[in-house]
Amino acid sequence: MTDLDTFRSDTRAWLEANCPPEMREPVRSDADVCWGGRGYDPDANPPQKAWLDAMAGRGWTVPDWPRDYGGGGLSAAETKVLREEMAAIRARNPLNSFGISMLGPALLKYGTEEQKLEHLPKIARGEIRWCQGYSEPNAGSDLAGLAASAEDAGDHYIVNGQKVWTSYADKADWIFCLVRTSKASKQGGISFVLFDMASPGVSTKPILLISGYSPFCETFMDDVKVPKANRIHDENKGWDVAKYLLGHEREMISGMGLGGGGRNPLIEGAIATVGLDHDGRLADPVLRTQIALFEVRAKAFAAMSERFIDELKAGRAHPAQPSMMKYVGTELNKDRHELMMAAGGSDALEWESERSGTGAAPRAWLRTKANSIEGGTSEIQLNIIAKRILELPGA
Repeated sequence: MTDLDTFRSDTRAWLEANCPPEMREPVRSDADVCWGGRGYDPDANPPQKAWLDAMAGRGWTVPDWPRDYGGGGLSAAETKVLREEMAAIRARNPLNSFGISMLGPALLKYGTEEQKLEHLPKIARGEIRWCQGYSEPNAGSDLAGLAASAEDAGDHYIVNGQKVWTSYADKADWIFCLVRTSKASKQGGISFVLFDMASPGVSTKPILLISGYSPFCETFMDDVKVPKANRIHDENKGWDVAKYLLGHEREMISGMGLGGGGRNPLIEGAIATVGLDHDGRLADPVLRTQIALFEVRAKAFAAMSERFIDELKAGRAHPAQPSMMKYVGTELNKDRHELMMAAGGSDALEWESERSGTGAAPRAWLRTKANSIEGGTSEIQLNIIAKRILELPGA
């Protein structure tokens, strides 16, 4: 028996003993997702809190981070085994966090030792919830055109400006934010700073989407005092941090192409609507073919995702590969929900009824329209793929 086999056996036994049955059920809504943070209510869902504490106690909310920063110190191979064993029992992710998926990797690469020790353990334990201050009303795809300013005031900056499409800004504790510290050049005048959302001068305003629900907000900064100790990397070098973080954001967003573990609502909805024929197949041959073709694409994407993660952990992934993953994953997720609407028939159009979960299907379908915009539009991703992966002339 190899060391990895022993680790797998031990991990399987530990998960079986420590993952509550409730945390093996499919996620039904955002209320089932643990985001942690100062506003997290541990009494609202005791099994969820027990699962978070158990995983954080072993450093397994961030299994491949160093133990000094709250991680598990696992190798890439051990981390993969942990993910596989969690998937085998359909265990929920113990903690969703932009701190884990985006800020953490950037801090590990560019942060000082003091910054790592200050922020990473709190992220790993789910104590602080983060949001991302990138896009502005006039700086979306042209992110380097951002105008939010940071005026030098000695040992701190005075930040003024507005961010938009800030996911969960109204619920976040801290923000990682791009600000302009010089007008000498677009990309060369940007700095990357962190500050508390409770700081004087910070305010948020939710943005309502066509789905009737939105995590997005406008974020306003009026004379916000930000210590220079909270700047990551050198002044005017924030674009390097921003680009590195965007790669991890696109990796995170691409994961939606994998769908949820466990249940397959696409198949379930189709069976409920059209039924099965005498051979146990979907009674509608056209819908059956469409779903079969989609499932082939989904499995191919899952295999590609596994390979990408392995290459990323080993440092062999192409720098532009997250753009490819983001494009395919988001388009796949949009196609999934289009099929779910088609499979659901007229029932899928219900908007407020109790049996439809107050219109869960159509609201989720409408929400997917933003997938190919957030984190960089599909058109931008295709341009990056053409230029940096395919090396097409004139791209």
